[in-house]
Amino acid sequence: MGSLQEPWVLENVDSKGSVRHGKINMSSSLLRTKSDLPLGSRVRCPMLRHFLANLHEVVLGTKLSVIFPVIPLAFVAHFYGFGRPWVFALSLLGVSALAERISFLTEQIAYYIGPTVGGLVNATCGNATELIIAIFALRQNKIDMVKYSLLGSVLSNLLLVLGTSLFCGGIAHLRKGQKFNRRQAEVNCILLLLALLCHSLPLLFRMSGASAADTADPILQLSRASSVVMLIAYITYLVFQLFTHSQFFEAQEEPKDEEDGALEQGGGEGKEEEEEAVIGFWSAFVWLVGLTSLISLLSEYLVETIEDASYSWGISVSFNSMILLPIVGNAAEHAGAIVFAFKDKLDISLGVALGSATQISMFAVPLCVIAAWIMGIDMDLNFNLLETGCLALSIVAVAFTLQDGNSHYLKGLILILLYSVIGACFFVSKTPLSKNKSPYIYIYSSL
Repeated sequence: MGSLQEPWVLENVDSKGSVRHGKINMSSSLLRTKSDLPLGSRVRCPMLRHFLANLHEVVLGTKLSVIFPVIPLAFVAHFYGFGRPWVFALSLLGVSALAERISFLTEQIAYYIGPTVGGLVNATCGNATELIIAIFALRQNKIDMVKYSLLGSVLSNLLLVLGTSLFCGGIAHLRKGQKFNRRQAEVNCILLLLALLCHSLPLLFRMSGASAADTADPILQLSRASSVVMLIAYITYLVFQLFTHSQFFEAQEEPKDEEDGALEQGGGEGKEEEEEAVIGFWSAFVWLVGLTSLISLLSEYLVETIEDASYSWGISVSFNSMILLPIVGNAAEHAGAIVFAFKDKLDISLGVALGSATQISMFAVPLCVIAAWIMGIDMDLNFNLLETGCLALSIVAVAFTLQDGNSHYLKGLILILLYSVIGACFFVSKTPLSKNKSPYIYIYSSL
């Protein structure tokens, strides 16, 4: 980090590079803008200097700071009754920038509380954007949007993020190929198959031949029981990953050969520097609460305006929920996974992609079912035939892709093409989220 070290920053903080819960925060190395003269460094008042230094790191310390002006514009567009598609677009951009800053702040907190608890914090906050959007959609009884957005996040991580990482890493290391820790991939694939089974059973139950009225309540009860099972499995997975078999998830560094050594520039300085916290624990916590509140407000705008934006743009709501929201909302983390693949650190890229997909399917989805149960809303795990089929084929494709522990660009290209086909499928799908829309919206969308 910079040579100027403020007194509120702890020194010698333990920051291991192991893969925790599939969430590795890339904000500091990928998107952070470094400056030798922090904002307010010459201010005499300690409290004001402290605040300005934190403001510099949180708001101005990222290359995405150019997007931050859209956040107040989104509020202005909402309060002054601008076009709802504009509110949706501005809110979507604001959420993407704030999601990266949430990742950065959880990274800062992890430096103080240690890698074990810090990994749990990162796991909880890493997909906070998807959870917040899902909760607001549940409050408005838009169950289909909850399912679409969560399923889209899983597919995005499994096919787009993982596929792009394998493709870019394969191109960058064309002659020697890449290897990764197969045990980590096996554990995540087993959990994804369990999630697929829990998602498939309600669909199979509905297709068993009985009428919809007779199967509605049993499917709901089965979904809630399956959600409890998935949460128990995820908690066991955390224990397995953090304590009993943590070596499975460590980013293993292989000894460099002479050819790799020739590519290493700068000698010892070329290696990754040991990161240190740049803001204090309580400062990071306060900023985390504040930015999470902003994401909550913008997420509410997204949920309220997504249908109107879809109809006015002539794009299906399912496409916006399953494709657009996950890509934009997690763009920073996705870019980081690709950068690690370029650096021949494919274990970390797999940890980001597979770990996030596992977390959404085994934690976020059942958590939403339980939360809906508490709120008196009947949300089940029946994702319909098309959505469940896409999930099943994606998991099977990823499992076959990662079975041998080796990677090349063709594997990544195939996963990207699979995601493109699925995206095209939901692009042409015109199924609305709500049947209560007035007819003029459909007429307007066809003009």
